[in-house]
Amino acid sequence: MTVQQERAPAPRVAADTVARVAELHVTKELARVGPSERATRAQHAKGKLTARERIDLLLDEGSFAEVEQLRRHRAVGFGLEDRKPHTDGVITGWGTVEGRTVFVYAHDFRIFGGALGEAHAEKIHKIMDMAVAAGAPLVSLNDGAGARIQEGVSALAGYGGIFRRHVRASGVIPQISVILGPCAGGAAYSPALTDFVFMVRGTSQMFITGPEVVRSVTGEEVTQERLGGADVHAERSGVAHFVYEDERTCLSEVRYLLSLLPANNRQPPPPAPCADPAGRRSEALTHLVPAEGRLPYDMRRVIEEVVDHGDFLEVQERWAPNILCGLARLGGQVVGVVANQPITLAGVLDIKASEKAARFVRMCDAFSIPLLSLVDVPGFLPGVDQEHGGVIRHGAKLLYAYCEATVARVQLILRKAYGGAYIVMDSRSVGADLSYAWPTNEIAVMGAEGASNVIFRKQIAEADDPETVRARKVAEYRAELMHPYHAAERGLVDDVIDPAETRPVLIRAFRMLRTKHAEQPSRKHANTPL
Repeated sequence: MTVQQERAPAPRVAADTVARVAELHVTKELARVGPSERATRAQHAKGKLTARERIDLLLDEGSFAEVEQLRRHRAVGFGLEDRKPHTDGVITGWGTVEGRTVFVYAHDFRIFGGALGEAHAEKIHKIMDMAVAAGAPLVSLNDGAGARIQEGVSALAGYGGIFRRHVRASGVIPQISVILGPCAGGAAYSPALTDFVFMVRGTSQMFITGPEVVRSVTGEEVTQERLGGADVHAERSGVAHFVYEDERTCLSEVRYLLSLLPANNRQPPPPAPCADPAGRRSEALTHLVPAEGRLPYDMRRVIEEVVDHGDFLEVQERWAPNILCGLARLGGQVVGVVANQPITLAGVLDIKASEKAARFVRMCDAFSIPLLSLVDVPGFLPGVDQEHGGVIRHGAKLLYAYCEATVARVQLILRKAYGGAYIVMDSRSVGADLSYAWPTNEIAVMGAEGASNVIFRKQIAEADDPETVRARKVAEYRAELMHPYHAAERGLVDDVIDPAETRPVLIRAFRMLRTKHAEQPSRKHANTPL
């Protein structure tokens, strides 16, 4: 007879473990919900979302993994020992945007006004280090009152650690700052160190010293919005790259920008399927650009005719509008576009335009984004203000950025390309891989009228009919040195193309250059123009 062994009893889960798990869930839920319903209502009353609502809009649904949710500060004094909320006013973690990993931290204004203390800063330090280690973009959702005054120098040191990490991550991973409330004092330097800054009209403000300090020091009366609102930074300071009417639209556009950027500097930008035919001709380009160099037109329309589906994400649209910078796709591949804008100041280069384009070129080069330069430039803006403001120094920034760039670079000259501005706008002589021109191009030291007045000044002055002689000399100069094939004959333009063929020509060029490799000299770092 088989002896049936006695079955061992099932292990009994300790009652205290069940209780502790239940306590854990309650604790984490309280941390997730935040300080109080009243604080949430106050946030919504200002037209602002909570930190977690923002994260939910930014990241793919259900993808957020939080880090140090139960962190609390250790500070004492000024009543802090009695207020130790979980998260310490900042939510940190990672998730995905269209399936790609993105790290994020978001200030929770409901807790200490989003002010930064030691524990708060250490959470941000950790997530920044994780983003660099993982090679993934970092997005900060800023809505805080600056340094936590009660924690003194510890809070200031926390900002120092953030700044140092921004600089170390610069050019390694994309860094995006989204300003969704106040960002004052030292806190404002954090967004300034990142690649892109988004703001929301009416609720975002950035400034080093607030209206009260300005009033006490200078006597000027100014509101927060007029001092550092979204429109101010979009139009006057150039701090804001993008401005939107509401948070939902803003965060949706952050997602779109991320779709155009690589995860890090070791990967190419992500390609996308393209239903726009690579061989598509655009007869409209023949009529969009007047052959007469003095007539204005909107370069945006040219860009939209050339790029995939007309989609062009313009950067700093309202600052230095005489030059356009932005991201688009050609044949599904991301390109950075730098273009003169003839409807504003005739498309001249000046101090602001040079700074704007230089930083954009360096960003593209850092993240392996090929560069397309569309040229229609009469020169640098003349004037005492420009010269005294350092147009030489600032113009050199753009020249330096192009000379330094090792990504694929293609130049297209539509009409005018005069003087030093022609060189600076990525000419073959400073390293463009390919240079194309339309048959309407005019490449010269200066316009025919100005050149003739210099070269033939004596002959014109001594003539019986100066105007007739001047007109004849202008025609001679233009025929001799400014005809459409002059640069091509000297090898400074690779081909003169039919404007309608622009898109297929550019797509073929960038496809060929996709495997470009360039060696850099060995050095600690370069000494860029200030």
